[in-house]
Amino acid sequence: MTQLSKARAGKITAEMEMVAARENLDVEFIRDGVASGRIVIPKNIKRKEFNCCGIGQGLRIKVNALIGTSSDRDNIEVEARKLAIAQEAGCDGVMDLSTGGNIDGMRRQTLAQAGVPVGTVPIYQCGIEAIEKRGSVVAMTDEDMFAAVEKQAAQGVDFMAIHCALNFDVIKRLKATGRVTDVVSRGGAFLTGWMLHNNKENPLYEQFDRLLKILKAYDVTLSLGDAIRPGSTADSLDGAQLQGLIIAGELVARAQAAGVQVMVEGPGHVPMHHVKTTMLLQKNLCQGAPYFILGTLATDVAPGYDHITSAIGGAIAGAAGADFICYVTPAEHLGLPSEQDVKDGVMAARVAAHAADLARGNKQAWAKDMQIARARVALDLDRQIALAIDPGKVKAALGSGSGDHCCAVCGSDCAAQVAAKYFGIA
Repeated sequence: MTQLSKARAGKITAEMEMVAARENLDVEFIRDGVASGRIVIPKNIKRKEFNCCGIGQGLRIKVNALIGTSSDRDNIEVEARKLAIAQEAGCDGVMDLSTGGNIDGMRRQTLAQAGVPVGTVPIYQCGIEAIEKRGSVVAMTDEDMFAAVEKQAAQGVDFMAIHCALNFDVIKRLKATGRVTDVVSRGGAFLTGWMLHNNKENPLYEQFDRLLKILKAYDVTLSLGDAIRPGSTADSLDGAQLQGLIIAGELVARAQAAGVQVMVEGPGHVPMHHVKTTMLLQKNLCQGAPYFILGTLATDVAPGYDHITSAIGGAIAGAAGADFICYVTPAEHLGLPSEQDVKDGVMAARVAAHAADLARGNKQAWAKDMQIARARVALDLDRQIALAIDPGKVKAALGSGSGDHCCAVCGSDCAAQVAAKYFGIA
């Protein structure tokens, strides 16, 4: 039985108990959320114990990191270091998006070394292997696609981004929309090219029940990939995006009815005034399923700083209902991320998630803000360091915490310290 099936049967699983403890919530709240589809707990039955996380309504917003080899950079040792850095920086999940070198070996390494849920995009490997074996992505077969899903599920992948909500109706709408950036999703591009070349419907949409059967067998959480997400702010909330979201809502209902946990991937490049509308549309059309957002990027003009543009959009999206933020690194639109880019991306996304948690009234988030504020008034630098989102960076700036005052800005005339004396706090 899947987590969803057990929850609906009134059963409490070890994973639900772990999530409840981490969130400081009653386990019945977690069970009810999983049963309703508002919460997912990505954990393949093949995976050994790790730090399970819950994603969804009423929980802290989670952060996802990306690693993976490519044809230009297939050093799995480097990717192992990136994985370690991402986990040390506090990511809640990681996706292996490998498209080069020993893809199977890279995935085995990720699954063995990750202490968090692991996700993949099976169509990536399927497309790359079609190029290698048959000369073109469009030479993939239906069987290739489902075999890739089954293989990765059997290896232990916890959640998969699968572009099921793409069909000819969406492509027709896309052609009529007159987009600036057309299709920016790699998986969406693979499938769009395949569909148009072969004049066949997307098998992952057409044979959706077959896909659900595989995912259910391993309790893999389905992440409905956003094949036609906006790749520029100009394309936000256009007809193609909305058409895809409507279809995603229909597939969410089918997945949940089949006992498969499901969340929905979303945009993409979204100007700030569109964010709340986008979140509300998804929640209403997709039965309240968790929303896994890719950013969102608030502007297109900041290559090299897209970890900041995405943190701006991600904070607003989280406050409006997004549940899972995929990091964006400074290397977005420029190239593959370095190890430092990975850390910067996780930290920026975590700042966005925490700010959104405050806006949503999360008690853990508010407690942490209160603690660090009090530590500042008390000049307790050790406590400030311990509570900071990046303790190492704070320690490097403030020192070890010894001495009466270490703030280079205020010196001995610290505003908090002077006021504290008069209010009887110090």
